[in-house]
Amino acid sequence: MVLKLHGFPVSPSTARVEACLHEKALDFEFVPVNILGLENKQPSFLAKNPFGQIPAFEDGDVTLFESRAITAYVAEKFKETGYDLIRHENLKEAALVKVWIEVESQQYHPAICPIVYEFFGKPVVGCKPDQTVIDASLEKLKKVLDVYETRLSSNKYLAGDFYSLADLHHFAYTFYFMKTPWSSLINDRPHVKAWWEEISARPASVKVAEGMNFGEVEIK
Repeated sequence: MVLKLHGFPVSPSTARVEACLHEKALDFEFVPVNILGLENKQPSFLAKNPFGQIPAFEDGDVTLFESRAITAYVAEKFKETGYDLIRHENLKEAALVKVWIEVESQQYHPAICPIVYEFFGKPVVGCKPDQTVIDASLEKLKKVLDVYETRLSSNKYLAGDFYSLADLHHFAYTFYFMKTPWSSLINDRPHVKAWWEEISARPASVKVAEGMNFGEVEIK
């Protein structure tokens, strides 16, 4: 049965799942969803995700949405394929992966997401970024990155000295953040910078990044 990923290439959430599929060396069909044309609000897509958000994922009779849930499913079902993203043979390491997956979701994402949205997302739809929102989020992100700098001073990656799903979940939003005027928040923290250079250079990350260009977004 063919795996299907329904999404939009520039979407960070879509990119998160796509990177996971590439890390697992899985063949899949990418089904473009034109969110600017509101294709994601049509009945055919709402049948896959009733909230009308991308991505959606199909594996035979299994249909999933929410990108982190999809990557968790893929990493677990195909744990013997490709790169082991969840350290399934080591209970302690697997637990640490889960901890830092939660940190990304609860600490990192809420700080970095508004910056990326204001700087890249709003101009795409003809709106002006709100600098007040950006400034507040930058302050939050600084505090999170200070914790990361300490953590990464004694570990190559977030969960330990191994790349994992926790690191992968950071890739897409950080990729866009590094194209903003505030990339120094990463670059001025040497251990965070080294970590970012490692995860962004992985073949799966490089492949996914090829489609992550807001300058190429057009309403079709």
